[in-house]
Amino acid sequence: MNVPESVSDRFPFLQALQEVWEPIPRAALLAWVAFYLLFLYQTARGHGLLLLIDGVFIPIHEGGHLLFRMFGEFIMVAGGTALQLLVPFWLALYFFFRRQPQGVAFCLFFLFEQFLPISTYMADARAQDLPLLTVGDAEYVIHDWAYLFGKLGLLEHDTQIASAVRAMGWLGMIGVLIWLVWRGVNDVPQTKPRAAAL
Repeated sequence: MNVPESVSDRFPFLQALQEVWEPIPRAALLAWVAFYLLFLYQTARGHGLLLLIDGVFIPIHEGGHLLFRMFGEFIMVAGGTALQLLVPFWLALYFFFRRQPQGVAFCLFFLFEQFLPISTYMADARAQDLPLLTVGDAEYVIHDWAYLFGKLGLLEHDTQIASAVRAMGWLGMIGVLIWLVWRGVNDVPQTKPRAAAL
């Protein structure tokens, strides 16, 4: 990727984007594709061992409420979902600047995967049937999306919004998988120049 010199002089961290991507070994590419396909299969079925990764995001979500609480109630409530999505996004950016496609794909895949539990939570805004977790006073529990949609005047559209978010999650995960395969197949091995014959 060519970054204009005027831009890279002003923002030196963008010079990393001129580096070539690290190649993906064929065995690693096959292993990752098998992993992601298995994950997608288990997600479509709604159960499986790999889905336990969602448990990693629960403390991140709850931590978002604590992190953003100083900005008022609305931002605090939205902060749970915001941090849930920002953490994998920031990690993907880190790997992007290091030109490591396997790390970028992993983080982006699970960024989009989080759209699925978020959409389930959104779809429950009016019904409020899901059990809720909280940090702090158990008597003061807010259903994030009932509160947010209510404040935004969107409560009656909870299931439609949830369906759109779920679709974006699926499209995103599949898109990341396609990008990883494309990246791996189009990697050009870097060959060392031969020494001139004497």
